[in-house]
Amino acid sequence: MESIRTPEERFQNLPDFDFEPNYVDIDDLRMHYVDEGDKSADPVLLLHGEPSWSFLYRHMIRPIAAAGLRAVAPDLPGFGRSDKPLRKSDYSYAQHVDWMRRFIEELDLQNITLVCQDWGSLIGLRVAAENESRFARIVLANGGLPTGEQQLPRAFLMWQRFARWSPWFPIGRIVQSGTASELSAEIVSAYDAPFPSARYKAGARAFPQLVPTRPDDPASAANKAALEVFRHWDKPFLTAFSNRDPITRGGERLWQAEVPGAKNQPHTTIRGGGHFLQEEKGEELAQVVVDFIAAT
Repeated sequence: MESIRTPEERFQNLPDFDFEPNYVDIDDLRMHYVDEGDKSADPVLLLHGEPSWSFLYRHMIRPIAAAGLRAVAPDLPGFGRSDKPLRKSDYSYAQHVDWMRRFIEELDLQNITLVCQDWGSLIGLRVAAENESRFARIVLANGGLPTGEQQLPRAFLMWQRFARWSPWFPIGRIVQSGTASELSAEIVSAYDAPFPSARYKAGARAFPQLVPTRPDDPASAANKAALEVFRHWDKPFLTAFSNRDPITRGGERLWQAEVPGAKNQPHTTIRGGGHFLQEEKGEELAQVVVDFIAAT
């Protein structure tokens, strides 16, 4: 698998993101992660989605670490400081689930609190369902686990077509389009940092096409099996969706109704946040996570 690595100077002087980089090698790919807080404390695994990277969690990492927890925020292969396979065909849903499983095993993370959004939830929920013993609780924010049987919002289908066909694919502006407030030029540039040219964007281009949109999708059977696990999941499960996300808004109701561990939890609606609520409401979401862990 041929891959490319973003030059390190692209990550210099990013706003509020001066964390020490950490790396692990998986399948000859160097995978980057932020690892802050007490390394002997219980880990909070912060999984980003598409087309963001661990920079998305910068407002959450410090509060979580300050609460005495270990904040671990990896960059998925193809994103952030992680190596980027060059061909779109190198990216598959199953491969990303396997890479994340192996990342967790390499760090030997136990008693994990999973915090996941967007593709972070498509990957993270699968990994949790298939490796239950490593996970203590889950916070799901603006995400889900589609099987191809659901009617996906028009906004997502438009995004899927854009990612496939548009010759113009500006990562930072795409993140901006998923927020409810205006981002500064400096923040938009930081989301662009991992992607100096089109050669670096194969993963970002591929991900929208990997979301199951029909029942015979290659990932449908595994996602159905994972959903069945969650119908018996009695560990604490919290939803924290924002109220201004046109793609996932309302999706929390399924999880609240069907996951036993979601019963009687203080499910939260984050007001004023768009799809990338960690960007706009990160400190608020971090407090939700910290309080949830303390209470369970």
